[in-house]
Amino acid sequence: MKTLDATDLKILLELIRDPRSQIGELSEALGIARNTAQTRVRRLIRAGVLRPGGREVDLDAVGYDVVAFVTIEVSHRELDGVIAALRLIPQVLEVHEISGRGDVWCRVVATDTHNLQSSLRQVLRIKGVIRTETVLALHTHIPYRTEPLISGLAKASGA
Repeated sequence: MKTLDATDLKILLELIRDPRSQIGELSEALGIARNTAQTRVRRLIRAGVLRPGGREVDLDAVGYDVVAFVTIEVSHRELDGVIAALRLIPQVLEVHEISGRGDVWCRVVATDTHNLQSSLRQVLRIKGVIRTETVLALHTHIPYRTEPLISGLAKASGA
């Protein structure tokens, strides 16, 4: 889906904020007709913007098709400040404190390599960041998933 209008974006934001929102709640929160909300959600699912189940946004479908994994070496006294600063960069999707080489690992998305470079420069300007190492994801073979884990728990419990 190439073009998302203001209503589409508002629907996505509502679903991100409250994934359990029902169509009626969406229409009320956004001030649109129930049929409009339902039609828009169905269109977003068909276009692949919302993944099956209609609650997870496919960032590639909305233009964020560059994914990078950034390992950051941090001055340990500045760790909390670095994490707080990373939280302010919209392209940073996840931040994990890690063991091994580096101190912090981030998943970052971008619209293109120039956008990625801009985000990486923001990271490098954070007080306490010593150096970074960036690896680009070429293809996602297995997207984030939890179903196999929960299925295993269900089988083990006899459910």
